[in-house]
Amino acid sequence: MKLLHTADWHLGKIVNSVHMTEDQRYVLQEFLKIVDDEQPDAIIIAGDLYDRSIPPREAVELLNDVLTELVIDKKIPVIAISGNHDSPDRLEFGSQLFRSQQLYLDTKLKGEFKPVTLKDDHGPVHFHLVPYLEPAEVRQFFDDNSVQSHHQAAERMIDHIKSNHDMSERHVWVGHSFLAGGMETESEERLSMIGGSPYVDAELFEDFSYVALGHLHQPQRVRSEHIRYSGSILKYSFSEANHRKGVTIVELTGEDTTIRQVPLKPRRDLEVVEGYLDDFLNQDLPDHPENYLHVKLLDDGQLVDPMGKLRRKYPNILRLERNMLSSQKKLQDLTKIKERQEMSHTDLFASFYEEMKGDAIPEKRSRHIEQVISKLMTEERVK
Repeated sequence: MKLLHTADWHLGKIVNSVHMTEDQRYVLQEFLKIVDDEQPDAIIIAGDLYDRSIPPREAVELLNDVLTELVIDKKIPVIAISGNHDSPDRLEFGSQLFRSQQLYLDTKLKGEFKPVTLKDDHGPVHFHLVPYLEPAEVRQFFDDNSVQSHHQAAERMIDHIKSNHDMSERHVWVGHSFLAGGMETESEERLSMIGGSPYVDAELFEDFSYVALGHLHQPQRVRSEHIRYSGSILKYSFSEANHRKGVTIVELTGEDTTIRQVPLKPRRDLEVVEGYLDDFLNQDLPDHPENYLHVKLLDDGQLVDPMGKLRRKYPNILRLERNMLSSQKKLQDLTKIKERQEMSHTDLFASFYEEMKGDAIPEKRSRHIEQVISKLMTEERVK
């Protein structure tokens, strides 16, 4: 069985105040050409179809157009889940009706948690659809108070799968989570750390034939060849400038699994370039001047309207930076910002409390804040 694995479309994304919908429409046309060339037996979309819980109309129309072409025109089964950016309730609408057209879209744990099973000449392939879930949702579904972290949630679901299925057959896990050892970028929203670490250990998935993951935007394997993030379809921050975006093609035979990456060509690339202002104005420093650019100027001294001058030649500059030596204070500020970016919501509030009060937050108040943050995050996901 040949599978095409993709994820993290983030339809409706805005990058540096630029709406990316037309770029997404372009790259999804490239995606459809790959589908025609590869002729997969099924397509996996591992979460974050939209960039926010209430997507703009253009993003909804684009997703509708692509899914309609896949399942109605091309008659290819699509297996999809919601990610942490999607609203489970909104994305779930009509999902039971869509199954008759072989669009399998799961956004919540419900019913008996049964896989989608497709067959080829070698027998059945079982797809276990696991949308992005908070540990509390898994704890409630299985009535298991021991589930306190994302790792324990995944472990509990895998135990359920193993106890109800013959693992000598082919099983595919479709999930949206953060595996320990995966490489992050700036454009991923940090997963909740309420109740424990957001990380899941990759060793849990060794018994699956393939693990199709979403959330991390860089195409990568984690621990084993068959445990993979397909990566996002476009570069969504300049930290991804060196990524090679694409889709993952997986071929499951009776015993072996072969995996390869097929590149996606964007309408405009994201590129980081540096040089002197005069060189930018008198030469074509970027290979493709129409790209989305982060320009780092090396000039010393005052410059008169550098952005205005550069934009006349490079209309898609998104960021301009003077690449001068920073003072020790700036380095310290940068370190502090980086540390805070890695904090959980609860830790950030505790840090704020200590700055305002001069004392550490009491344990009772800390627990109360955890409950409030957990409630707010749950409400945000269902909007």
